[in-house]
Amino acid sequence: MTSAVAPDSARHRFDPTILREYDVRGVVGETLFPADAYALGRAFGTVAKRRGAKAITVGYDGRHSSPDLAAALSSGLSDCGLQVIDIGRGPTPMLYFAAYTLDVQGGVMITGSHNPPDYNGFKMVLEKASFFGPEIQALGAIAAAGDYESGGGTVEQLSTFDAYIDRVLADLGPKQTLRVAWDAGNGAMGEAMAAAVARLPGQHFLLNEVIDGTFPAHHPDPTVAENLVQLQETVNAQTCDLGIAFDGDGDRIGLVDARGRILWGDQILLFLARDILKRHPGATIIADVKCSEALFDGIAAAGGEPLMWKTGHSVIKAKMKEVDSPFAGELAAHFIFADHFYGYDDGLYAAIRVLEILNREAGETLADFRDALPDFSTTPEIRIPCAEDRKKAVIGEIEARLAAEGADVNDIDGVRVREGGGWWLLRASNTQDVLVARCEAGNAADLEKLVARLRAELTASGLDLPEF
Repeated sequence: MTSAVAPDSARHRFDPTILREYDVRGVVGETLFPADAYALGRAFGTVAKRRGAKAITVGYDGRHSSPDLAAALSSGLSDCGLQVIDIGRGPTPMLYFAAYTLDVQGGVMITGSHNPPDYNGFKMVLEKASFFGPEIQALGAIAAAGDYESGGGTVEQLSTFDAYIDRVLADLGPKQTLRVAWDAGNGAMGEAMAAAVARLPGQHFLLNEVIDGTFPAHHPDPTVAENLVQLQETVNAQTCDLGIAFDGDGDRIGLVDARGRILWGDQILLFLARDILKRHPGATIIADVKCSEALFDGIAAAGGEPLMWKTGHSVIKAKMKEVDSPFAGELAAHFIFADHFYGYDDGLYAAIRVLEILNREAGETLADFRDALPDFSTTPEIRIPCAEDRKKAVIGEIEARLAAEGADVNDIDGVRVREGGGWWLLRASNTQDVLVARCEAGNAADLEKLVARLRAELTASGLDLPEF
């Protein structure tokens, strides 16, 4: 039953900073409390129940605050009259696996992803699709009104760990003896990584596989070079063929080749896409606007149809379904497989697919692939502080000036401008009070000109380009 007018005690207001584009996330004890988790369970459970759901699965990562938040969330869901299946601690992809394979209609993962230890949050799926954008904002309105479904639900524990490992390993093809270094960064993938590696041929060297929410070894974000130093050192010391690193909740990976060189997200995406296109010639492969031109050219050269799309794994997953794409990814190293898989991002499964290619294509190493890539000059992602209420306005101002010039602009997500033998990008972050920029050119001199152009546009809108 839904109450038309809820008592004040049932109403709840979230800190406005925690309801984000792709998830709910905040600082525990400052903007996020167990009461928020309970209210989120009531609000999300209400949406799910009104769509016909009867059961929801819940999982949590290794942060110290996660068990309490999971318990409060589960109480909120069950008080909506839902059956809650608690799969316990593990990586986000294990929660996705449960949500896609169990007799449930959705799932919630308690995780702070790659954020510092004092952060935590919630990633949600409903009806085998990401729950994001306006759907998340609507939860705030439901909680504020106390407009909840009610009922006597249940909470039960069910391990999906072994079934998850079995499924991730199912697509591993012919076996080769590879030497591989693995770094879980003390994140939620640690136990699953160790269990999977124990069943692989070859020689393997595990780093930071013990789950520890304080992340004592290094920050668990494999898209930042300094977080891969320990992995690079291990690859070199153990003469490994490659190294694999995971982020805090295990839905992203980083790769290091035999020479200790980092492969960035768009390079990994091309390595995987070329293989998928052998089975799906002409297929649409999606990548976000931050990716290198070399990726889009490489997809076309491999017989695929490259599609540049907005940044954000949730919006990319939705686009994949719309255009029936077998594979997509981001510079941030989310890799989403509909080919042989369920259409969500799983770092461990992506790692196994990399090994499967190397096993099958014994003539090419990861270092060979890296050597063959075009040698572009590229900036890292540059984050430019910008007030929340100015982000979109700044993009609009710059877009208007570019239009007056007749510039070659792709405006699918911010502005990506082709000029001077390369391109530069400026977009508003969906998760932080920043603008995100990147530039790429054929040589260092042209890159410097693009950076100067970007700086001039920011200056015209009252912003400074930080050092990078």
